[in-house]
Amino acid sequence: MSTVDISSLSFDSGAHRGKRAFDLVLSVPGLILATPVILVTGLLVWATSRGPAIYSQMRIGRGGKPFRCYKLRTMHIDTPSVPTHETQKHAITGVGRFLRRTKLDELPQLWNVVKGEMSLVGPRPCLVTQTDLIAHRERLGVFSGRPGITGLAQLRGIDMSRPALCAKSDAEYLANWTLSGDIALIIRTAFPRL
Repeated sequence: MSTVDISSLSFDSGAHRGKRAFDLVLSVPGLILATPVILVTGLLVWATSRGPAIYSQMRIGRGGKPFRCYKLRTMHIDTPSVPTHETQKHAITGVGRFLRRTKLDELPQLWNVVKGEMSLVGPRPCLVTQTDLIAHRERLGVFSGRPGITGLAQLRGIDMSRPALCAKSDAEYLANWTLSGDIALIIRTAFPRL
């Protein structure tokens, strides 16, 4: 994706409608197909560590509004709520390491997509405490789009420990959005070695 002027980014309503239709076409059957996997992996999480299998956390969504983001729990129940890059390795459970490596922990977010809180592709939703990233995203208009299960910054290896660069990549994604681009990012997420 090419670099563009992102100083006055506003993700327009036509793009929102197109993305939303695409999200529903893939996420509804995706959630139906993923439900047995979520149940089996959820049982593994529940059986191997104390606490619920599904974990919810407040994240920032479209328009800067908080929403509850769902994941399969990968950390011990008493782990502080911090960004992934600040998580201590010992806080991640054995099953959690597998879930993170395979991205299976993100499957419950298909429910967030169906509800309209997230998109399949977009900026990864940040915690409400990540004020630097929130400020950069507000300045660049990133909150005009829905957050995604996967995104351009994530695939570029840019994590939220670099808020300015992360927000710039997020804004670049929104400014250059195309349906074919989303399909390509989904394929790259599912098959990273292609």
